[in-house]
Amino acid sequence: MNERVALITGSTSGIGLGIAEKLVSENLTVILNGFIEDSELGPLRKRLGTLGHGSVGYESADVRDAEATRTMVDNVVEQYGRLDILVNNAGIQHVAPVEEFPIDKWNDIIAINLSAAFHASARAIPVMKSQGWGRIIMMGSAHALAASPFKAAYVAAKHGIAGLTKTIALELAETGTTCNAICPGYVLTPLVERQIPDTAEARGISEEAVVRDVILAAQPTRKFVTIEQVASMANYLCSDDAAQITGSTLSIDGGWTAK
Repeated sequence: MNERVALITGSTSGIGLGIAEKLVSENLTVILNGFIEDSELGPLRKRLGTLGHGSVGYESADVRDAEATRTMVDNVVEQYGRLDILVNNAGIQHVAPVEEFPIDKWNDIIAINLSAAFHASARAIPVMKSQGWGRIIMMGSAHALAASPFKAAYVAAKHGIAGLTKTIALELAETGTTCNAICPGYVLTPLVERQIPDTAEARGISEEAVVRDVILAAQPTRKFVTIEQVASMANYLCSDDAAQITGSTLSIDGGWTAK
């Protein structure tokens, strides 16, 4: 694994950063992508660099832009001479009823959560084919397999990710490249953590009640999925042991979609 190069979109925080940390610890070269201040990027790259022996790069492409997303992949291949792993992780969320859903929010969610994965994969696939080996990992969601109200764009995008994953897997079935989607339930990211006290105050209940009875109501285990658990699944899918796993939507959701 230690000669392989991985590009992870949306990887300066949250799940994407967790996957980056895991792959760097396996001595892969990892290219981050996302929005981050220069003052924060240097220390982040330095910290990641202490986890393994691979280098840590950065691409600032705004993945809402199709050409910028495709150029990002080209830049990685030009700089490193290869691209072995693509993790399409970038994502955003907005909650509103369908009839009130802002058009700009719909467009951004579809662009970032779905179209960016298409554009990056389209550019990476010829490289992986020529290498005879590759891994494309989509960040799905329990919402790739089940719906919730007020999340029309997110649910539509994640259902689209599930279909895109299967199509790419079938097209690449004989090439040595796999494509799978990891579908987490609620993950305790910094974004979710910040919502807990606000929700507790708004509802007049304890933070513990917010976690158990509001956020985790859909997950039978009543426990958050951890970033480390998602990262470990991604790492396994990158291994040669996972060569026959392709076209799968792999749930890590505390039993959410078992209901």
